[in-house]
Amino acid sequence: MDERDLDPDPIAALEAWLRDAEPLAARPDAMTLATATASGVPSARVVLLRGLDEHGLTFFTNRTSRKGRELEENPRAALVLHWPELGRQVRVEGAVERVDDTESNAYWRTRPLASRIAAWASPQSQPLPDRAKLDALYAAAAARFADGDVPLPDFWGGYRVVPDAIEFWEHRDDRLHDRIRYERTVTGWWRGRLAP
Repeated sequence: MDERDLDPDPIAALEAWLRDAEPLAARPDAMTLATATASGVPSARVVLLRGLDEHGLTFFTNRTSRKGRELEENPRAALVLHWPELGRQVRVEGAVERVDDTESNAYWRTRPLASRIAAWASPQSQPLPDRAKLDALYAAAAARFADGDVPLPDFWGGYRVVPDAIEFWEHRDDRLHDRIRYERTVTGWWRGRLAP
Protein backbone atom coordinates (compact mmCIF):
# COMPACT_ATOMS: atom_id res chain seq x y z
CA MET A 1 0.00 0.00 0.00
CA ASP A 2 1.26 3.41 -0.93
CA GLU A 3 0.05 6.35 1.15
CA ARG A 4 -0.94 8.02 -2.12
CA ASP A 5 -3.47 5.21 -2.59
CA LEU A 6 -5.39 6.58 0.39
CA ASP A 7 -7.50 9.73 0.26
CA PRO A 8 -5.77 12.75 1.85
CA ASP A 9 -8.82 12.94 4.15
CA PRO A 10 -8.68 9.97 6.56
CA ILE A 11 -12.47 9.94 7.01
CA ALA A 12 -12.90 9.53 3.24
CA ALA A 13 -10.21 6.82 3.28
CA LEU A 14 -12.04 5.01 6.12
CA GLU A 15 -15.34 5.25 4.22
CA ALA A 16 -13.65 3.60 1.21
CA TRP A 17 -12.23 0.78 3.35
CA LEU A 18 -15.66 0.23 4.93
CA ARG A 19 -17.19 -0.07 1.46
CA ASP A 20 -14.50 -2.64 0.58
CA ALA A 21 -15.32 -4.62 3.75
CA GLU A 22 -19.12 -4.62 3.41
CA PRO A 23 -19.43 -7.50 0.92
CA LEU A 24 -16.78 -9.64 2.66
CA ALA A 25 -16.93 -9.11 6.43
CA ALA A 26 -19.64 -10.59 8.65
CA ARG A 27 -19.80 -7.34 10.68
CA PRO A 28 -17.88 -4.60 8.87
CA ASP A 29 -19.27 -2.07 11.38
CA ALA A 30 -17.93 -3.90 14.48
CA MET A 31 -15.21 -2.00 16.29
CA THR A 32 -13.31 -2.49 19.50
CA LEU A 33 -13.75 0.46 21.84
CA ALA A 34 -11.06 1.01 24.47
CA THR A 35 -11.75 3.33 27.38
CA ALA A 36 -10.06 4.00 30.72
CA THR A 37 -11.00 5.26 34.13
CA ALA A 38 -9.74 8.61 35.38
CA SER A 39 -6.88 6.71 37.05
CA GLY A 40 -5.98 4.92 33.81
CA VAL A 41 -7.48 1.43 34.31
CA PRO A 42 -8.30 0.28 30.74
CA SER A 43 -11.13 -1.81 29.40
CA ALA A 44 -12.26 -2.77 25.91
CA ARG A 45 -15.32 -4.21 24.22
CA VAL A 46 -16.89 -4.42 20.76
CA VAL A 47 -19.50 -1.83 19.75
CA LEU A 48 -21.10 -1.05 16.40
CA LEU A 49 -20.21 1.93 14.24
CA ARG A 50 -23.49 3.78 13.71
CA GLY A 51 -22.26 7.01 12.16
CA LEU A 52 -19.21 8.25 10.28
CA ASP A 53 -18.77 11.78 9.01
CA GLU A 54 -16.36 14.71 9.12
CA HIS A 55 -17.04 15.04 12.88
CA GLY A 56 -16.00 11.49 13.77
CA LEU A 57 -17.22 7.95 14.51
CA THR A 58 -20.47 7.45 16.44
CA PHE A 59 -21.79 4.59 18.55
CA PHE A 60 -24.68 4.30 21.02
CA THR A 61 -24.94 2.78 24.49
CA ASN A 62 -26.33 2.93 27.98
CA ARG A 63 -24.59 5.92 29.57
CA THR A 64 -24.62 4.23 33.02
CA SER A 65 -22.69 1.21 31.68
CA ARG A 66 -19.02 0.76 32.48
CA LYS A 67 -18.01 2.32 29.17
CA GLY A 68 -20.41 5.21 29.70
CA ARG A 69 -19.07 5.91 33.18
CA GLU A 70 -15.48 5.70 31.96
CA LEU A 71 -16.18 8.08 29.07
CA GLU A 72 -17.67 10.58 31.52
CA GLU A 73 -14.58 10.31 33.78
CA ASN A 74 -12.04 10.27 30.98
CA PRO A 75 -13.47 11.49 27.64
CA ARG A 76 -10.82 9.93 25.41
CA ALA A 77 -10.99 6.61 23.60
CA ALA A 78 -9.40 4.37 21.01
CA LEU A 79 -11.18 2.29 18.37
CA VAL A 80 -10.06 -0.60 16.17
CA LEU A 81 -11.94 -1.82 13.11
CA HIS A 82 -10.51 -5.14 11.93
CA TRP A 83 -11.37 -6.96 8.72
CA PRO A 84 -9.28 -10.17 8.65
CA GLU A 85 -10.95 -11.13 5.36
CA LEU A 86 -9.15 -8.16 3.77
CA GLY A 87 -6.02 -8.22 5.93
CA ARG A 88 -6.82 -4.70 7.10
CA GLN A 89 -7.41 -2.77 10.26
CA VAL A 90 -7.91 0.86 11.19
CA ARG A 91 -6.97 2.38 14.54
CA VAL A 92 -8.59 5.61 15.74
CA GLU A 93 -7.64 7.74 18.76
CA GLY A 94 -9.36 10.87 19.98
CA ALA A 95 -11.53 12.88 22.29
CA VAL A 96 -15.08 11.74 22.96
CA GLU A 97 -18.18 13.91 23.00
CA ARG A 98 -21.80 13.12 23.72
CA VAL A 99 -24.18 13.02 20.78
CA ASP A 100 -27.19 15.29 21.34
CA ASP A 101 -30.64 13.89 22.13
CA THR A 102 -31.99 14.72 18.67
CA GLU A 103 -29.40 12.51 16.97
CA SER A 104 -29.68 9.84 19.67
CA ASN A 105 -33.48 9.74 19.29
CA ALA A 106 -33.24 9.52 15.50
CA TYR A 107 -31.05 6.43 15.81
CA TRP A 108 -33.15 5.02 18.69
CA ARG A 109 -36.22 4.96 16.44
CA THR A 110 -34.39 2.73 13.92
CA ARG A 111 -33.69 0.01 16.52
CA PRO A 112 -35.92 -3.07 16.59
CA LEU A 113 -38.65 -2.96 19.23
CA ALA A 114 -37.07 -5.80 21.23
CA SER A 115 -33.76 -3.94 21.37
CA ARG A 116 -35.45 -0.78 22.64
CA ILE A 117 -37.26 -2.76 25.34
CA ALA A 118 -34.00 -4.51 26.28
CA ALA A 119 -32.26 -1.14 26.71
CA TRP A 120 -34.91 -0.13 29.25
CA ALA A 121 -34.79 -3.53 30.98
CA SER A 122 -31.06 -4.08 31.39
CA PRO A 123 -29.15 -2.34 34.18
CA GLN A 124 -26.07 -2.62 31.96
CA SER A 125 -22.81 -3.57 33.69
CA GLN A 126 -24.56 -4.06 37.07
CA PRO A 127 -24.46 -7.43 38.87
CA LEU A 128 -27.49 -9.70 38.55
CA PRO A 129 -28.29 -12.73 40.74
CA ASP A 130 -29.15 -14.88 37.71
CA ARG A 131 -30.59 -14.94 34.18
CA ALA A 132 -34.13 -15.21 35.56
CA LYS A 133 -33.80 -11.70 37.03
CA LEU A 134 -32.85 -10.28 33.63
CA ASP A 135 -35.74 -12.11 31.98
CA ALA A 136 -38.12 -10.71 34.62
CA LEU A 137 -36.82 -7.18 34.04
CA TYR A 138 -37.38 -7.62 30.30
CA ALA A 139 -40.91 -8.96 30.83
CA ALA A 140 -41.73 -5.97 33.05
CA ALA A 141 -40.40 -3.53 30.46
CA ALA A 142 -42.29 -5.30 27.67
CA ALA A 143 -45.51 -4.98 29.68
CA ARG A 144 -44.78 -1.32 30.41
CA PHE A 145 -44.36 -0.58 26.70
CA ALA A 146 -47.01 -2.98 25.42
CA ASP A 147 -48.40 -0.26 23.13
CA GLY A 148 -45.10 -0.31 21.17
CA ASP A 149 -44.19 3.29 22.06
CA VAL A 150 -40.76 2.91 23.65
CA PRO A 151 -39.25 6.35 24.28
CA LEU A 152 -35.55 7.14 24.38
CA PRO A 153 -34.35 6.61 27.96
CA ASP A 154 -32.58 9.52 29.59
CA PHE A 155 -29.69 7.14 30.41
CA TRP A 156 -29.10 6.04 26.79
CA GLY A 157 -27.51 7.84 23.86
CA GLY A 158 -24.62 8.29 21.51
CA TYR A 159 -20.97 9.14 21.77
CA ARG A 160 -18.73 10.42 19.02
CA VAL A 161 -14.98 9.77 18.88
CA VAL A 162 -13.44 12.89 17.33
CA PRO A 163 -10.17 11.63 15.84
CA ASP A 164 -6.77 13.10 16.64
CA ALA A 165 -5.14 10.21 14.79
CA ILE A 166 -6.24 7.49 12.37
CA GLU A 167 -3.94 4.69 11.28
CA PHE A 168 -4.50 2.34 8.34
CA TRP A 169 -2.80 -1.06 8.50
CA GLU A 170 -2.60 -3.65 5.75
CA HIS A 171 -1.22 -7.18 6.12
CA ARG A 172 1.76 -8.55 4.19
CA ASP A 173 2.85 -12.17 4.45
CA ASP A 174 6.47 -11.16 5.07
CA ARG A 175 5.32 -9.32 8.23
CA LEU A 176 6.50 -6.02 6.72
CA HIS A 177 2.96 -4.70 7.02
CA ASP A 178 1.96 -1.31 5.67
CA ARG A 179 1.06 1.33 8.25
CA ILE A 180 -0.10 4.79 7.21
CA ARG A 181 -0.88 7.21 10.02
CA TYR A 182 -2.80 10.48 9.88
CA GLU A 183 -2.49 13.04 12.67
CA ARG A 184 -4.64 16.12 13.02
CA THR A 185 -2.77 19.43 12.84
CA VAL A 186 -3.96 23.02 13.08
CA THR A 187 -4.15 23.19 9.28
CA GLY A 188 -5.58 19.74 8.47
CA TRP A 189 -4.07 16.26 8.49
CA TRP A 190 -0.44 15.12 8.41
CA ARG A 191 0.01 11.72 6.74
CA GLY A 192 3.05 9.46 6.88
CA ARG A 193 4.33 5.89 6.94
CA LEU A 194 5.25 4.01 10.11
CA ALA A 195 7.49 0.96 10.45
CA PRO A 196 5.52 -2.25 11.06
